[in-house]
This record gives sequence, structure tokens and C-alpha cells, in this order.
Amino acid sequence: MKVPEYFEKAEGRTLVSFEILPPLKGGDIQSIFDTLDPLMEFKPPFIDVTYHREDFIYKKQSSGFFEKVAVRKRPGTVGICASIIHRYGVDAVPHLICGGFTREETENALIDLNFLNINNVLALRGDARQFDSKFVPEEGGNKYAIDLIRQIKDMNEGKYLHGEEGAKTNFCIGIAGYPEKHFEAPNANLDLKFTKAKIDAGAEYIVTQMFFDNQKYFDYVERCRAAGITVPIIPGLKPITKQYQLTSIPRLFHIDMPDDLVNGISKAKNAEERKEVGIEWLVAQSKELKEKGVPCLHYYTMGDADVVHKIVSQVL
Repeated sequence: MKVPEYFEKAEGRTLVSFEILPPLKGGDIQSIFDTLDPLMEFKPPFIDVTYHREDFIYKKQSSGFFEKVAVRKRPGTVGICASIIHRYGVDAVPHLICGGFTREETENALIDLNFLNINNVLALRGDARQFDSKFVPEEGGNKYAIDLIRQIKDMNEGKYLHGEEGAKTNFCIGIAGYPEKHFEAPNANLDLKFTKAKIDAGAEYIVTQMFFDNQKYFDYVERCRAAGITVPIIPGLKPITKQYQLTSIPRLFHIDMPDDLVNGISKAKNAEERKEVGIEWLVAQSKELKEKGVPCLHYYTMGDADVVHKIVSQVL
């Protein structure tokens, strides 16, 4: 089933979904199951699985020079999605990114997903590599998320690369949205214009970047609706449980944190108190969003599956 169809079927009831990271290199599928097993009691209709492009490390040689070596830190998203579907019988939503893929490799990945009857994807440009100052597209790859969306839509119409025609796929495309705007956009209005263009190109729902002030989400939805964007807008939620996150998350995701949350985490006497502050904050966020009738609460687990479980237990 396509993601928006779950919301139609729910008839106004707020659903819950989760996003997981593939394990680090050397990890196995059991670590994914250990994360998801306790969360399945909440009956998520779908699980998102992120994708991480290859990165580079610099290895020092005996000559004193450094060699640039490509490394792949996390295993394949497609296989993880297939395993989730097989084990739990729920839809898995793989993230597809522009970075690290040629258009041919993207087409091949989509062919594999279609073969596995995985028909929901989240289309993203992706982040810059660790040592790159800006995003650099793969040679022969898609430069922007809208280019990726157009390629997927072409396949839905039976149009493949190099003028080939084939079986029509049936992908439902989600995109990312930014209540506090994408950090590369010069202003919120232009950021919204880009979002509208992706919807017009064929995207069918939006999942927002994490936020910690619900008003920013409500304002974002209002701006989207005023711009003619009518698709479901799913709030992305993340618990803050550690002191270092007060600086790392704003730096990495270019978002603000409310004073009350920052003060509560900072004044906590120990790690357990900090965790409780973060749990209470996200429980309150989630309850308000649910009361406002959002279609789905989408939780970024990111190693905090036990905390997310405690939060959802108090919200549903």
C-alpha cells in the first residue's frame, strides 16, 4: 500500500512510523530486528530505512603522503527493506539519494525495488561527503532531488534510460520538508518554491526534518497549504537525551532548540535526568501534534529505540 493510502484508511486517526539507520559495517540484520521488535507493538504501517553514500578516509602511507580511500560504512538499504517486509509484514520505505549514484545505478536500484514489490521511496538529494565543503553530485548522476523524482516518474510511465521502454513501475514518492528551511536555501519562500516544484513533479507526501517547537511545524503546514501544497505533511520527531546533542544537532541539521528544552537539559544533574527531560519534551510535542490531527508521528530512532518506545507508550 502507498503511504498516503494508510492515512486515508486511518480516517483521521494519527498513525506512528519509525526511521532506522542501517548498522555500521560489520553489523548484521539482527541489530535491526532488536531495534524494531519492541516498536512493532505500536503497529507502524511503514518503516523508513536511510541510505548512506560511500565516504572517504585518508590513510597515511609509509612515504608520509596520504592516500584517499573510498569506504562504505553501512550495508545496503534494499536488502534491509526486504528483510523488514519478510519479518514484519509492513511496508518498508527506502531512502534514495542522488549522491553516489549514476542515473544507471539509480535505475537498477529501482528495478530491484520494483521486483521486491517495494513501491514507496523517499527521494532525497543527500548530504555532502565528510570532507567536501558542498554537495558534489556523482558524474552521470542526478544533481537535485527533483531530478531523481522525474526519473522515478518516468519509470512509472514505462520510460527508462536511453530511450528504452519497459514495464510501468508504481512508486509512491515522498520528499523531505524543512519547517526551518533547508540550510542552503537563501530564504523560506524560495525553499517552499522548491518544495512545491517537487510536488508538481510527482511527489505525494512530505516528511519533515526534526523540529522541537511545534509552532514551527504548524506555520510550515500553513505556508505549504497557502502555496497550493495539499499532500500529507508528516512531522519528523527526535528525542534529545544527551548534553552534546544541544550543540551537535543544531550544527548538523541547522535547526533551533527552544530555551526551555535547552535549560532543562543543561540543568539536569546526570544522564538519567537529561533523558527524562528529553522524554517529557517529546511526549508533550507528540500529544499536541496528535490533538491537532497530524496524519502520522514519524520518529527518528537513531540509536534511541528504547527511548522512543517509552515516548510512544505515553502518547498512544
